[in-house]
Amino acid sequence: MNNAPIGIFDSGVGGLTVAREIMRQLPNESIVYFGDMARVPYGSKSKETVISFSEQIVRFLQEKEVKAIVVACNTASAFALPDIVSDVTIPVVGVIEPGAKAADAITKNKKVGVIATEGTVRSGMYAKVIKAINPEIQVFQKACPLFVPLVEEGLLYDSITIEVADRYLHDLLSYGIDTLVLGCTHYPLIRRTIQKVAGENVSLVSPAYETAKELEKIINENNINSSLESAVHRFYVSDSADRFKKLASSILPCDIEEVGHVNIEQYG
Repeated sequence: MNNAPIGIFDSGVGGLTVAREIMRQLPNESIVYFGDMARVPYGSKSKETVISFSEQIVRFLQEKEVKAIVVACNTASAFALPDIVSDVTIPVVGVIEPGAKAADAITKNKKVGVIATEGTVRSGMYAKVIKAINPEIQVFQKACPLFVPLVEEGLLYDSITIEVADRYLHDLLSYGIDTLVLGCTHYPLIRRTIQKVAGENVSLVSPAYETAKELEKIINENNINSSLESAVHRFYVSDSADRFKKLASSILPCDIEEVGHVNIEQYG
């Protein structure tokens, strides 16, 4: 059990930002990653659909005998996390609570912005969790639906991405926020663009780092640390394996030799 892998899933490549942090902070832990490239993005889909997709992926990861699951998708964390926790007997980590804790620790003027998918913003989970931690914080949210397809197309530093970011952030910045939560795991991949538009006085919070720290804490508490000297990472997608491999190779600190294709709907 200790040497079993960590299961990680996302709607596409965005969750690789979480996988990257886990690789850095927990180098002995193996990973099984699933990217739902056939059905990305999740942010525009209904709660019921996201829960259904998430449950299918969890069944696939259980088949791979993972020892813990990281829901590396903010929309899935907002909509499906309680259902996943109730369905499995292994530890489950989402990305919203770690990000909310980091925002509380960083903000000085108690004005926090959150950019996320339509689904995550609609759920109101970031505002709910942040205000549960610190009721004095004002939370301002903005849905940024174009960011995910721009990232999935590899347009990380393109002029159109800068223009879109400028339009999305204009209203949030007018509220005087000093902290901005990147409430989608795709967004850290355009962190430089977002920081350029937000300005140096706004601190960016990437839940990926905090999620890896939370996972490390849970692994230690459950005494399921890996004893492997060399971790083994496996990657699976529901579509577009070649595109995923190309993007993943530019994100992760390791080379990806193979990406498996999975008919994820068979796990419905």
